[in-house]
Amino acid sequence: MRGSPHYHNHNNNSLQYHQYHHGCGGGGGGGSGVGRRGRPKNGWPEVAVAVYVSVAVAVTVCYWNGLRGDFVHDDIPAVAMNADVLGTGPLFRVATNDFWGTPLSDPNSHKSYRPLTTLTFRLNHYVFGLQPVWFHVVNVILHGICCVLFARLCISVAGLEHKYGLLAGIVFAVHPIHTEAVTGIVGRADVLACLFFLLSFLTYHDTRWKRRDRVLLSCTFGALSMLAKETGLMVLLVNLAYDIYSSWGHIKKSLVEHKQTEEYNSFTRRAPKTIAATIALLTFRLYMLQGSLPKFTEPDNPAAFHDSSRVRFLSYSYVAAFNLWLMLCPSALSHDWQMNSLPLVTSLDDIRNIGTCIAAAFLLCTTCKILSDIDTQKHSPQVLAVLLLIIPYIPASNLLVTVGFVVAERVLYIPSMGLILLCIYGLQTLLNHKKASNWVVITTKFFVGFTLLVFVARTVLRNSDWMSRPTIIKAGLKTLPHNAKMHYNWANYQRDVGDTQTAVNHYREALRLWPSYASAHNNLGTLMERSRDAEHHFLAAIRYSPGHVNAHYNLGQVYRLMNRTKDAVAMLERCLMLNNGYTAAYLLLAKLHTGSQTGRLLKHVAAYQQKHPEHQARYARWLRDNGRVAEALVYYKRAMAVNMEHRESVLGLARVLRDLGQRSRVYRLITWWQSTRRRHSVPGGGRIVFAGDLYVKGWQLYKQGQTTAPLPSAGEPPRRRNTDGKMSMCNQNIGVNSFFNRCGMESKVIKYYYVCWYRTL
Repeated sequence: MRGSPHYHNHNNNSLQYHQYHHGCGGGGGGGSGVGRRGRPKNGWPEVAVAVYVSVAVAVTVCYWNGLRGDFVHDDIPAVAMNADVLGTGPLFRVATNDFWGTPLSDPNSHKSYRPLTTLTFRLNHYVFGLQPVWFHVVNVILHGICCVLFARLCISVAGLEHKYGLLAGIVFAVHPIHTEAVTGIVGRADVLACLFFLLSFLTYHDTRWKRRDRVLLSCTFGALSMLAKETGLMVLLVNLAYDIYSSWGHIKKSLVEHKQTEEYNSFTRRAPKTIAATIALLTFRLYMLQGSLPKFTEPDNPAAFHDSSRVRFLSYSYVAAFNLWLMLCPSALSHDWQMNSLPLVTSLDDIRNIGTCIAAAFLLCTTCKILSDIDTQKHSPQVLAVLLLIIPYIPASNLLVTVGFVVAERVLYIPSMGLILLCIYGLQTLLNHKKASNWVVITTKFFVGFTLLVFVARTVLRNSDWMSRPTIIKAGLKTLPHNAKMHYNWANYQRDVGDTQTAVNHYREALRLWPSYASAHNNLGTLMERSRDAEHHFLAAIRYSPGHVNAHYNLGQVYRLMNRTKDAVAMLERCLMLNNGYTAAYLLLAKLHTGSQTGRLLKHVAAYQQKHPEHQARYARWLRDNGRVAEALVYYKRAMAVNMEHRESVLGLARVLRDLGQRSRVYRLITWWQSTRRRHSVPGGGRIVFAGDLYVKGWQLYKQGQTTAPLPSAGEPPRRRNTDGKMSMCNQNIGVNSFFNRCGMESKVIKYYYVCWYRTL
């Protein structure tokens, strides 16, 4: 089967057409050459080694210092506290939960379905444990692979010269906009999606990848990209759009001259397959939403909640232009751009509209250039660059669905390939132009080298911001001092480390910047010394966010301290209406109620939290206090079935057995307890009961007695004995149990423990 005309890029930018054989069998469109342009005279193998080495060096230099980073920001809920990653939940839950470990059917689910990324996290944890360094290592390796594949795309498909394709791969490796995706552990979703995105595109368009049915394989990679992150689905649209552009000559000839060439027939077999795969994957993704869209709040995306359509349009347009500027000049980077980080564009005379107009003019001129070039196809790298820049950005543009962020640097990981390709193609065109003077060439090369150095330095510095929780928050405060959420996060950190006054100051600053910040009101209320002040902030949190469960619970706590029992009960009951699984509210209500109602609340908690022995033991204690000893015995056994060494359950079970007069079972329980504590070497010596001078200690004290007063070894004179014939103790502070231990009378130790414990229960 013969292919369509393709071209080489030469230093003089001339265009040369000829025919070539693909070397693949026909049928199904998969064997046809996709992306009809041929390869440069010297293909990928001639430059592959240089790309591998250069990219490896660039990635290592840029991201070496980022390997020491801890779990920060979104890494904590998505990885460090995610049951799907830690393996505490069944494996099939990965396919039914969202990226954060919440069931997709839950109304509060974020609806971000990325099971492939979660599986890689789970495998990471299974092999290396919860060590951040190995999560970072995998991210960096994946980033390096993406850089190599992008360089191949630039050389084999876009047709850039080898040195410019290599430069494109290096720029992609060191670009600072990628630090959030690479150094931030949860950014693996974007990097992994990009990897399969590139594999899908290359399988479809790179004629060197000879497969029987490349379209099917390309769609498979597209599906994997979507399962890594939702935006990966857009690769199928990129594939189709570039295929239409590449085959336009044959399509036009068929439409105008009604002559169906073999290439046109091949295209008509490829396109329906791609469209069908796109529809099928989109249907599956919509099905996984479980009938509801994610719920976001005004602080997440303020423009989406504005009443004016004009304000929404102007703000969304400016955000797109701002993202374009970030990719060109990544000077101001932050891990969180929510709330008022980018104030809304509310009028046409806002100076920021100038930037929006410049970006719109750039895209308009580029589109016109593409349309004018569609017949001659002299600038296919420019077309491919625009497709890579625009189509993958569409899901984050708020055009199709409302997203839960204003700006997110990691979502620019894939679109940045388009801008880099566009810039490198422009650089190649400029330097290869016949009229380019030596001064222009030297100046341009100096500028490119200087830009690379700046990018490397910026990336290394940005990695240091991702080292820990305080460093990332301080970096965000430095970049966006007017962002209320940055002050809120810093206040949370200061509260955790015990600097209450600093926390209060930053909570107040967050409220000054965003007065309706419900979580800031709630957390500030927890730090108030006066109950009236705390009540004010909790009421404000509820007023701005009626569904704020913690604020309702905290207000119930305040009312309890103010002896306003009825108000406390009403607030806690409202808290349970919002979240019927809020265990702390049930326990606090149990304290406020008396009699059988307390028992019903504790029983509900014990039934709801069956894997928590403390709740089983709490209800069992209430049963015993109310004379229901037999039922208490059942719940203490349930608690010990969950954790055999739960201290309160062991003590409670011993008390119940004593009440039942089963002294032999109490003795066996004590014997088992001491042997278990000895075997596990529990810190603290297994101490479980204190009662004045009568105390029970574990086997660590026994070992201490051996060390302090060892038994005489062979050949040593016998120890001095008292007048009554008993061996004297060399340390009077050890006690009777140590005396028995030194004599090797372990059974008497157990009996002594039993007597002491039984008397003090």
